[in-house]
Amino acid sequence: MLAEGVAFRDRALVPIWEKVLAGDRLAFDDGITLLQTVDLPALARMADHAARARNGDRVQFVVNRQINPTNLCVLSCVFCDFAAKPGDAHAYEQSLEEVLAQVSEELSEVHIVGGLHPKWPFARYLEIVSEIHRQFPRVQIKAWTAVEIDWFARLEKTTIEDILIRLQEAGLNTLPGGGAEVFSDRVRKETFKTKIGRGKWFEVHRAAHRLGIMTNATLLYGHIETLGERVDHMIQLREAQDDRGPSDVGFQSFIPLALQPGNTGLAERQASVLEDLRTVACSRLLLDNFPHIKAYWVMLGEDSAGMALNFGASDLDGTIGEEKIAHFAQATSPVGLARERLVRMIRDAGKTPVERDALYNVVQVWEAA
Repeated sequence: MLAEGVAFRDRALVPIWEKVLAGDRLAFDDGITLLQTVDLPALARMADHAARARNGDRVQFVVNRQINPTNLCVLSCVFCDFAAKPGDAHAYEQSLEEVLAQVSEELSEVHIVGGLHPKWPFARYLEIVSEIHRQFPRVQIKAWTAVEIDWFARLEKTTIEDILIRLQEAGLNTLPGGGAEVFSDRVRKETFKTKIGRGKWFEVHRAAHRLGIMTNATLLYGHIETLGERVDHMIQLREAQDDRGPSDVGFQSFIPLALQPGNTGLAERQASVLEDLRTVACSRLLLDNFPHIKAYWVMLGEDSAGMALNFGASDLDGTIGEEKIAHFAQATSPVGLARERLVRMIRDAGKTPVERDALYNVVQVWEAA
């Protein structure tokens, strides 16, 4: 069936496409249909249309480095192969000097996340931010998930707002999006019951938005969550973006994160490429108030991330440098991708590469191939 320039094998997509063309918001059932369809060519056309409406043919990336100062953590989340307890063979903690040695002036962004160290005071985490900012003032700092921000507030016996203000004064620019995994009380109870849930996660991000700190949001999928829980997660994020105050900033990007099964026992294998592409496309079509959907190549792999650029994704994240969390879970992506490779991935998808900074300011634009 041909409808408005798109050939449909799955007729259930036609009314969704009509909503997209009319600018009408998609509903929960539409999200389920998008995640179940086998009509991948039509889904790609729909999601690419939505991405182009927001960003044209531009796909962004950042020259960045991920820094994970420690994997020692007081939590014991089922899905995490990264975290360690004192005495574990893979446990580590980096000195301030080791952290700073991973930063250079050529970077636009450092992305800092790690474990909730059982002995580190908040001052240790604050010093990491302040020293990076002092020694590399042009490098923007994206640091500490909502889980870590809440942990700092508890360590200091203070408010989340106070922690964010102190980090902002030290040089923090933006927050990453991890920590909530999926907004399902059922999944939380079975996989990360000692970790913050959606209420606290949203509290941290709303506080950041009130303070002028842009943030990001993630979804961990491909484990025990249902398709309905996946869609509900996206809709809750969409509602939160709608509910901002008049002077609040908001979410910059949404990052679907495919679980790296590792030794967690939560999945026999990683989500398929088809499931990855459906999830990226669904998020682009549902999250109509999010500027960017990210194809995080570290977890998707280069090939899947490249394909996702025609399924609604408009950002590849960055060059990363060295990332530990996914690779402890046996991620098969390269440890680092240089600027030239990211440019080539974007051009191979028929898009225009745009280098950005952590706040999505344009650094450089390349012509499409």
